[in-house]
Formats: sequence, structure tokens, C-alpha cells
Amino acid sequence: MEGSLLALISQKLDDLSIEARELYLESRVPRLKKPPNPLEFYRKYVSPNKPVIIEGGITHWPGVRKWSPDYFRNKIGDQTVTVAVTPNGYADAVNGGKFVMPEERRMKMCQFLDILDKSDRHNPGVFYIQKQNSNLTEEFSSIIEDVETDIPWGSEAFGKLPDAVNFWMGDGRAITSTHRDHYENLYCVVKGWKKFILIPPSDLPHVPYETYQAAVYKQDDIGEFQIIDDEATGQVPWVAVDLLNPDLEKYPQYAKCQTVEVTVREGDVLYLPSLWFHHVQQSHGCIAVNFWYDMEFDIKYNYYKFMENIVSLAR
Repeated sequence: MEGSLLALISQKLDDLSIEARELYLESRVPRLKKPPNPLEFYRKYVSPNKPVIIEGGITHWPGVRKWSPDYFRNKIGDQTVTVAVTPNGYADAVNGGKFVMPEERRMKMCQFLDILDKSDRHNPGVFYIQKQNSNLTEEFSSIIEDVETDIPWGSEAFGKLPDAVNFWMGDGRAITSTHRDHYENLYCVVKGWKKFILIPPSDLPHVPYETYQAAVYKQDDIGEFQIIDDEATGQVPWVAVDLLNPDLEKYPQYAKCQTVEVTVREGDVLYLPSLWFHHVQQSHGCIAVNFWYDMEFDIKYNYYKFMENIVSLAR
């Protein structure tokens, strides 16, 4: 009886994934030529939880014209910033059967820019400003005048100001491993490009998870990176499959996922809805700003957590 019930649950979860594609999900992310008004944005994209690109949505920002390594050297070169360092470009990702977080270093912005210029020729490791936790307002407040502190049409649609505004800049080898957030995300590319691979929340039953010991990278005195267990954090559940090279023999269920790829170019804004899985690559020296709106207690989050519990029963 229990086996047949679990089989029925599994089948219904498969049906949910298929029906979501047939009824409202699109095979590509739509693109708008101008920002939507708040009501249109909410009705067409936020409520149905669908991503969208607004082309040129931030071209009016002074930072789109001004931000460059030379500008940063002159404006904030002596400012101390937090930089994530990894041996392979993957921060917060699975390596060697462990969930490994980057080594965090504090350095002057000019030192970070020097490393970025030389890239892999002289410096072991991949360097990336990705601290989050509203690092734009905390560590980069002296250049915040070059951007907006929120996206007005987004804030009106969400009914609140952003909970965090983040600054991102780094090596083209830096890759964000597949994960999902409970934030509504307005992701703005100021320089370069970002490539997102997206998986809708309705495909959750097909996304393989495993549990890994948390660890952190630490570079030793001779420049080699060691993986040190983080006993305080303990075990971490994380997406097990590599979207760039999925092992379908080990994770055959992933073949049922419908991935969508989208490139966000300079001046564009991506609305990345809460709970969508995403994997991110970038151009070298790419600069971005994103706005997180915490929607943890909205109906989408509650529904997703319910579905997550059902999926755990079916596995």
C-alpha cells in the first residue's frame, strides 16, 4: 500500500512538471523593450512566477557609463573590500564530496583590480567580489550614487523596498553553482554579460539533491588550496548535478528537467523569480548589481515548502 501511494505521488509530481510547461511556462525568457508598469509586471510575471528580461532597463544609470577598472582605482582604489577566493572558480559548490565555501579575504580594491588584470597568469586562484548581504550599501557606499538604490517599478509591485542590494565583480572563470533563493531578484548587468541556466520550481522533483559535509578553502603558505571541514556548519543539502556536464547515469531524473538559458547583457535587467534554480557564468570583469526582495512568507514560498516535503517523501 505504501509503495503504491509513493508511486502515485511521484506520478502526480511528474504531471505537475509537465502541465506547468504546457500551461504557462515558456521555452525562452521573454524580452521587453522598456520597463513594465508595476501592475503589468505583477500580473504577467510576479504572480505566475515567470522570469523576464527588460532590455536597457538600467541604461540611465551613471554607472553604466562610468564604471570601469580605472574609475574604481581613482574613486575607491584604497577602500578595503571582501573578496571570495577559490582554486577553480566555484564558490559554495560541491568538490571532492564536500560542500566547499570560498576563502574570504580583505584587500584594497586596487589590489583586487591588479589581480583581475593579471588573472591566471600570476595568481593561483579565482577572485570574485560576491559577498552579498547588501555589500553595495555596506562596502561600496561611495559609488552608490552611480546607481539607484531600488528599482521603482519592482519595489511598487513587491510592495516593499529591497532587503539587500549587492555588488558583483570578478574573474570570467567564476561560476555560481546551481541553487535557488527565496528572494525575488532583479539582476542588473552594468558591464559585460551574465549567462543564466534556469530551472523552474515545478521541476523540483527532478533536481537531484545530496547532503554534504560543509568545508572551506584555505590557501597554504606555498599557494596550494586545502579543503578544511567546517564542523560548525555541519551537513548541507545541495544540488548534486553539474548542469554543464550532467551525469544522467547517476541522476537519470534530471533528464526530465526543462532548462532555459538566457544571457543578460550590459544595461539589461533580469527578473529572476523566487525559488527558480539558477546556475550563472559571466564575462571577465563583469560588473553587476542585484536587488533582493525577501518574500519568505508569501504563498509561493509556502507552496514550495509543501511541495519540497512531498518530494522528500516520494524519494
